[in-house]
Amino acid sequence: MTETETGLPTIERKPGLQIWTIEKMKMVPIPEKAYGGFFEGDCYIILYNKKTSNGFTTDLHYWIGKDSSQDEQGAAAFYITQMDDLLGGSPVQHREVEGHESEAFKSYFKSGIIYKKGGVASGFKHVETNMYNIRRLLHVKGKKHVSATEVELSWDSFNKGDVFLLDLGKVLIQWNGPDCNIAEKSRGLALARSIRDDERGGRAQIGIIDDEKDSPDLMQIMKTVLGERRGALRAATPDEKADELQKANVRLYHVYEKDDDLVVQEIATRPLTQDLLQHEDCHILDQGGFKIYVWRGKDSSKEEKKAAFSRAVGFIQAKGYSATTNVEVVNDGAESAMFQQLFKRWTEKEETQGLGKVYTTSKIAKVEQVKFDVSQLHARPELAAEQRMADDASGKVEVWRIEDLHMQPVDPKTYGQFYGGDCYLVLYSYLTSGRPHYIIYMWQGRHASVDEVTACAFNAVELDKKYGNEPVQVRVTMGREPQHFLAIFKGSLIIYEGGTSRAHTNEPEPAVRLFQVRGTDEINTKTIEVPARASSLNSNDVFLLTTSQVCYLWCGKGCSGDEREMAKIVANIISKRDKQTVLEGQEPVEFWAALGGKAPYASDKRFQEPTVRYQPRLFECSNQTGRFIMTEVVGFCQDDLDEDDVMLLDTWEEIFLWIGKTSNTYERNEAISSAKDYLKTHPAGRDLATPIIMVKQGYEPLTFTGWFSAWDPYKWSDGKSYEEMKNSLGDVSAISEIAVDLNNANLNKRNATSKPVSPAVSRTERTSPAYKPHPNSSVNSTSNYQNNNAPSVVSAVTNGNGAYPREVLINKTVDELPEGVDPAKKEFYLSDADFHDIFGKSKDEFYQMPRWKQQNEKKQHGLF
Repeated sequence: MTETETGLPTIERKPGLQIWTIEKMKMVPIPEKAYGGFFEGDCYIILYNKKTSNGFTTDLHYWIGKDSSQDEQGAAAFYITQMDDLLGGSPVQHREVEGHESEAFKSYFKSGIIYKKGGVASGFKHVETNMYNIRRLLHVKGKKHVSATEVELSWDSFNKGDVFLLDLGKVLIQWNGPDCNIAEKSRGLALARSIRDDERGGRAQIGIIDDEKDSPDLMQIMKTVLGERRGALRAATPDEKADELQKANVRLYHVYEKDDDLVVQEIATRPLTQDLLQHEDCHILDQGGFKIYVWRGKDSSKEEKKAAFSRAVGFIQAKGYSATTNVEVVNDGAESAMFQQLFKRWTEKEETQGLGKVYTTSKIAKVEQVKFDVSQLHARPELAAEQRMADDASGKVEVWRIEDLHMQPVDPKTYGQFYGGDCYLVLYSYLTSGRPHYIIYMWQGRHASVDEVTACAFNAVELDKKYGNEPVQVRVTMGREPQHFLAIFKGSLIIYEGGTSRAHTNEPEPAVRLFQVRGTDEINTKTIEVPARASSLNSNDVFLLTTSQVCYLWCGKGCSGDEREMAKIVANIISKRDKQTVLEGQEPVEFWAALGGKAPYASDKRFQEPTVRYQPRLFECSNQTGRFIMTEVVGFCQDDLDEDDVMLLDTWEEIFLWIGKTSNTYERNEAISSAKDYLKTHPAGRDLATPIIMVKQGYEPLTFTGWFSAWDPYKWSDGKSYEEMKNSLGDVSAISEIAVDLNNANLNKRNATSKPVSPAVSRTERTSPAYKPHPNSSVNSTSNYQNNNAPSVVSAVTNGNGAYPREVLINKTVDELPEGVDPAKKEFYLSDADFHDIFGKSKDEFYQMPRWKQQNEKKQHGLF
């Protein structure tokens, strides 16, 4: 629609971001180049479209700068409502306040968010950041999602634990506090590069101070600008974050107006169930004051829907919460994943149950899972993740029982038989691409002693060390065995309720035992001992009843032929007695006598339950401060796994703990406790027996990597460390040539012509003999592209903005190229817009890829 028809600007239906600022109460689009920069005196509207198999999902945010006017804030909220109407009421709406943005909002800006002084309402003019007379100090915070706030140009603004960027136009100096970690330094460097490349067109230099005494030249520039530092640096102030206990305190309210008053009526507390939400009402869900959700029922009135944000703000004021509290408005039938995961169970009809699972309905409406092809696992890692299968289960299995707190080998003839009074360690070994991989399963019996459970964990650590700390460790609680654990025992996994498999036990074996067999093949079959009474039976399954004379195979009316065949295999393991097949309804008297007489049992048809939709979630977890704090990474990818982190991936059926190579020892040791705390404090009231899987960096199984959209197995070897990124800045010592002109705040280069060309430039010229600098080009002796893979030359004479038209570069031989173009780096001479259009990414992102990936993409687009 056009602006004249709706009062709104044109909204493009395309994936990605669109951003407007509010000027004179109108929505004014801002250029894509300026995305990520927010003036503190302004309000903004952000639209984010994500492509899905069904079209798009849309999020609408309105962002409030701390110095913006009430009129602008009101206009932004009004436009959000108008846009929601225009888009059919499907978008999820968010209210964002400067410095307190949601994780979803921060995830849109990979290089970080910069808060800038000024704005229309504050009376200050917007700063033009493409000028070289800039003097500003940015305080950079955050590990996963970075934000940078312009602070006073003074040593008083600094602290020991954060990154600070002194931006002087032609030079950016990154000062890293002595208590900074690698991830914070890396994110700070990414932000510095983003400013250099996006705002300065690559024509700025970056210097880094990790240790002040090692960077006297850079410190001299800082002292010239900031003066001498007096007194010690202060300690960093920890971020104010809600802990998981606070977030778990969810309450649901019915909110309505009565006689001009806002009535707030509490309906329920954790755990919440979906049926509490009434379609004709609007509800507020309060997540411990950390975040407020407004749910708009599809049958509620138009007035109620329009009042969503105002009611949320009224609720925040009534509760005495901070004015910066995040608000999210969701619509009935289009709820966000964040909202759904606050409920005990969230179901949506008419969806398939996960990738690779197809269900059919038999005559009695029992759901049968159709077999999937295990040969697809490596070709489709997402299938491996969905099916919880690390491989095809054809590897080597070794089993130990914990006995007298030590590992006792189990007879291979009894592999697959587990007793509830014991704990076991199972080592599974398999090959992938010729390289061995290992999984250690820690199986904990329901009736095992605390000492045995502890010894099981201790021995798992020792076994892990024996294999070079490479194995994936999986905690398995009796009855909650993961799919792959079933598969490695080839259909013969049998779980005895109690007792032990130890050779010298005084416990007599029960005369009568009843086992429930569920599964259709070697991959998915499990047999569990249940109480030996008639009420344990179920018409949908096969049961084995063992007595001193005979073993009955009881076949319920709803069981399949495949289930009966698997039960026959299990029966031969459980009992050496004669086997007798019994059909439901044709049982002999002796059968009921062994069970203590007839009794009612489950005979209802097992219908397919509605799908539980759950999107995997990635968290950075920390409990060093004594409070358990988790920071969610929205829209996660492999790059969000930092080497010094412990990360938690929640796929609902399983919890993965990813351990970075250089992660903190305390957090590594407390990882399992963190995962247990996460389950305990989850608002949905999670099952505490959910399998917990510990994964080491560089040894990730398919069941983990399949949850990431594009996993690069070479990342840990090809990816650049912080030190490598820093070194690829080239010879930054030449920045010392630059002195600060205090009269005009410009940086001028002294004696540049008398200095030799930097080694970085010399290397490029030597490796590209066909390359000759253009006679009019300027080769900057201190500035090269911030990456070892990137060209050193930063400028060339072109169409006026340092770039050539794509037509003169694509599919051209060395002789056909313009003079001065390095044939090995043709892509570098494209404009930023052309580069992004061709490669779908910025130059900075391109040069961060492994070299072989760069070459492949260049070949694909005729730039090799």
